[in-house]
Amino acid sequence: MDVVVISGVSGAGKSRVAAVLEDLGFYCVDNMPLSMMPKFAELCMATQGRYERVALVTDIRALKKVDELFATFDEMRELGCIITLLFVEAQKETIIRRYKETRRRHPLDSTGSSLEEAVKNEIEMLEPIKDKADEVIDTTGLTLSKLQRNLNLKFMDEIDHKSLNVVIKSFGFKHGLPVEADILYDVRFMPNPYYIPELRPKTGMDSIVKDFVFGFDYSNEFFKQFCDMLDLLLPHYIEEGRRYFVICFGCTGGKHRSPAMAEALKEYLSEQGYPVDCIHRDIGRE
Repeated sequence: MDVVVISGVSGAGKSRVAAVLEDLGFYCVDNMPLSMMPKFAELCMATQGRYERVALVTDIRALKKVDELFATFDEMRELGCIITLLFVEAQKETIIRRYKETRRRHPLDSTGSSLEEAVKNEIEMLEPIKDKADEVIDTTGLTLSKLQRNLNLKFMDEIDHKSLNVVIKSFGFKHGLPVEADILYDVRFMPNPYYIPELRPKTGMDSIVKDFVFGFDYSNEFFKQFCDMLDLLLPHYIEEGRRYFVICFGCTGGKHRSPAMAEALKEYLSEQGYPVDCIHRDIGRE
C-alpha cells in the first residue's frame, strides 16, 4: 500500500494538498495522531485492495519529538507500506499574512500575541523533517492550478482518463447558449435535416438522421479534426487538474445536427476511456 504522509508548516497548505491528492484517488485523513497511523494502515491493508493509495496529514500538534514520526514510518514499513514524506512549506511572511487574513490562531501561539515568533519556532522545529522529505513543495505564490499540476506530475505515473469527466451537450441556438460550455462549436454549416420531409420529425438519435449528417465529406473531416484536437488537449487538461469538461454542439433548433454530432463524440471518447455523459438539452423542443 502506498502511503503519502503530508507534513509541513501550519498555514502552508497541507489540507489543500490533501484535497488535490483525494482527486487523484487517494483516501485522505487529516490531522491523524502518530500513534494511530500504523493501526490505520493495518486496517486499510486488511480490505484487500480497497485502499491502495492513502494520504495522511500530520502537523506540529501531533509531534512531541520529531523522532516519533520516523519511528512510526519504520513501524508502517514493517507492515508493508511504501512511505512517501511530502513536506509543505511557504515563506515566513506568507504564513503570517495567511494567518492574519483568516484570523486563526497558530498552534504554537496559545495567547494570540506572538504570531511571528510562533511561525519562526515551527519552521525551526520542522527542519529535520524537511531534510528527510521525499518531496518539498513551496506554496509561496503557488496558484491552485499550479499546485494541482505539480502534484499530478509527481503522483500520476500516466494520464488517467477516468479522472476527467466529460459532459457533451447538444443545444439549439434559438433557445439560448449554454453558459457552462468549456468548448462550444456551431455545426450549422452542415446540411439541415429539418428541410428533408421524412427526416423532420426524427432526431439526431435516429440512425437515418446520423447517416444524413455524416453523409458529407466535410462533416466527417470536421469530426476527425475535432477528435484529433481533443486527443491533444484533454490529457493536458487532466495534468492541470481539471475534473470536469463540458463540450457543446449547437445547431438551429438542437434537434438534428447537434445531437448527431454529440452522440458520435460520446462514442469516440468512451472508446478512449473517458467517462462521458451526453445531454440533449433541446431535442424535444419546437
